[in-house]
Amino acid sequence: MIERPEAPVQHHRDEYDTEGDRNPGVDVFTVDRPWGRFQQFVSNETVTVKIITVEPGHRLSLQRHMHRGEMWQVLDGPIDITVDDRQWTAQPGETVWVPHGAIHRMGNSGSAPGRLLEVGFGYFDETDIERLEDDYARHHDGATTS
Repeated sequence: MIERPEAPVQHHRDEYDTEGDRNPGVDVFTVDRPWGRFQQFVSNETVTVKIITVEPGHRLSLQRHMHRGEMWQVLDGPIDITVDDRQWTAQPGETVWVPHGAIHRMGNSGSAPGRLLEVGFGYFDETDIERLEDDYARHHDGATTS
């Protein structure tokens, strides 16, 4: 996250390719104001935004997307995160970047529901999910739910 005291930079969709490649270290930033601050994740782009709730003891499939990258902002947690070979527990306020093609998963080993804000960049279609492992025996090729 980069601290920027002046007005935010306007990003435009044509600065990124259609596969969702981005530099979240530059694109996500915080701006201080007299009343507090705001954190900006995206500006002037076509994106898909979701709030995902993971119930205690559950996790999403281990998956990857070839046509989109994702940015996750942990709202409640902690949330168990896997991105490629890295596994950790993300805390509320933490931002996670999942590049397109990265193997990833989120789960909740806690005792209360955990939520993440997900911003999908690039071509968005639920059929772009390649499931590598799934606790619910769903299809591994372009199924319709996360």
